[in-house]
Amino acid sequence: QVHLVESGGGLVQAGGSLRLSCAAAGRRLNAYGLAWFRQSPGKAREFLATLTWESRVAYYATSVRGRFTISRDSAQNTMYLQMNSLKPEDTAIYYCAADSSLRYSRRSEDYDYWGQGTQVTVSS
Repeated sequence: QVHLVESGGGLVQAGGSLRLSCAAAGRRLNAYGLAWFRQSPGKAREFLATLTWESRVAYYATSVRGRFTISRDSAQNTMYLQMNSLKPEDTAIYYCAADSSLRYSRRSEDYDYWGQGTQVTVSS
């Protein structure tokens, strides 16, 4: 079992940047399919990006492609989400997730483990 902890959220002006971290404890992250999601009040959880640990191949949602970058650090057993050119509509709670079946899915129900979330607020 893996325990995920997100950090790096905060308040930023539109056009600014943040880097979110997802630190893992209990197991190595290369044993899982990994992804970032976000959720705004009243909305469903939204897929953002997924990453294959070994090949570092990444897939992005259309809404964030070209602005967000998913990456990982094996030594730190941590995954990251670099977010640039932030917009007010990016305001949400951001979650990292791990799938023990390594599906690299865009569906939140395919993920077994979730962090507690970190709030990102983008002001206009």
